[in-house]
Amino acid sequence: MLDNLTQRLSGLVKNLRGQARLTEDNIQDALREVRLALLEADVALPVVKEFTAQVKQAALGQEVIGSLSPGQALIGVVSRELTKLMGEHNDALDLAAVPPAVILMAGLQGAGKTTTSGKLAKLLREQNKKKVLLVSCDVYRPAAIEQLRTLAQQLDIDFFPSDISQKPQDIALAAHDYARKHHHEVLIVDTAGRLAVDAAMMEEIKQLHAALKPIETLFVVDAMTGQDAVNTAKAFGDALPLTGVILTKLDGDARGGAALSVRHVTGKPIKFVGVSEKMNGLEAFHPDRMAQRVLGMGDVLSLIEEAQRGVDHAEAEKLAKKMQSGKGFDLNDFKMQIVQMRKMGGMSALMDKLPAQLSQAAAGAKVDDRQINRTEGIINSMTPFERTHPELIKASRKRRIAAGAGVQVMHVNQLLNQFEQTQKMMKMFSSKGGMAKMMRGMKGMMPGMGR
Repeated sequence: MLDNLTQRLSGLVKNLRGQARLTEDNIQDALREVRLALLEADVALPVVKEFTAQVKQAALGQEVIGSLSPGQALIGVVSRELTKLMGEHNDALDLAAVPPAVILMAGLQGAGKTTTSGKLAKLLREQNKKKVLLVSCDVYRPAAIEQLRTLAQQLDIDFFPSDISQKPQDIALAAHDYARKHHHEVLIVDTAGRLAVDAAMMEEIKQLHAALKPIETLFVVDAMTGQDAVNTAKAFGDALPLTGVILTKLDGDARGGAALSVRHVTGKPIKFVGVSEKMNGLEAFHPDRMAQRVLGMGDVLSLIEEAQRGVDHAEAEKLAKKMQSGKGFDLNDFKMQIVQMRKMGGMSALMDKLPAQLSQAAAGAKVDDRQINRTEGIINSMTPFERTHPELIKASRKRRIAAGAGVQVMHVNQLLNQFEQTQKMMKMFSSKGGMAKMMRGMKGMMPGMGR
């Protein structure tokens, strides 16, 4: 996501190396790179012009602190201006309404409204502890209602049934009445989309809005559609009093211009971004963190938040005690680390939030989700006794385990070697002066790391 933009903007520091201070000439050269990078990322031209003008004005008045190079100082200015461009802070959902608080989902067909409705329901239940009801008013797209029903069942979220013979407004009002009577705190209404903006769709959603009086009207837009996303958002914004935007598919092969343009063009905040196809792949949008990711600085805060949500704290505490004692760490614990990593979205999701240099180093070490899955498969092919006594796994057992996991014996050997190194790290950690030794020997500790 935004890789090309990140590489170009990160190059600013190198281009200004050797310069003593920021001047109008070297800022002009650097801004040419910024302008090209933004245009290649499909950022709207008016946004590019205004952004570069703001950066130039801020950079010319910038005092370069002795410890900073001009390149670092300019990156600081670009980071602050990017954050301003995208909204400065996260705008949370406003759910302060007489229950049920209605959230109306709007957008074109194919933008991911239905899936995003399910993801949002899951997020509100787990993070906000809300009782949520889902309803589909899409009576045009084949199987749209069934798709939302299936998602609701998978997520164990309440679903209000509807069918294509009903009018969207009748469905919405019946769902609202049901939600009120059954004490649901939030009603998420999935609406019909079209392949392009048309008068009939806009009239229908206007009527739905008038009938439901939603506290949140969210425009769901596919980040991969580039500048078209911004134009469509503007059309919906003219027709409806939007309260926010959800950008989907930000993990795809997108140039990312929509993320940088949509707030500026519509004046509406980006509230959430879709970062994976998994049902936990919806994140609150933080402009400052996104600016850091664009500039190759990573998003460590979001990584920490994911860890806090995804990690089983009881298991983590148990593992910490084993690390302190240096005893009892076995392949069951090794597997538990893999499961925790998967809960956080897998290695690819973690690498996307690492600073560019660390992410590149991890990529160079060939750490990927396939290797991690293979490691788990090998451990699953072992007996409970073998997992707790891996030192007893010799040639015949290795052949049986490899056959069960569908891998070669060399892969079993690699896993056992990595586990042995991890065990040594645990012993170092528990010994006097062990932390320093452990940091020197960290290579190979990560489950699934290739050589």
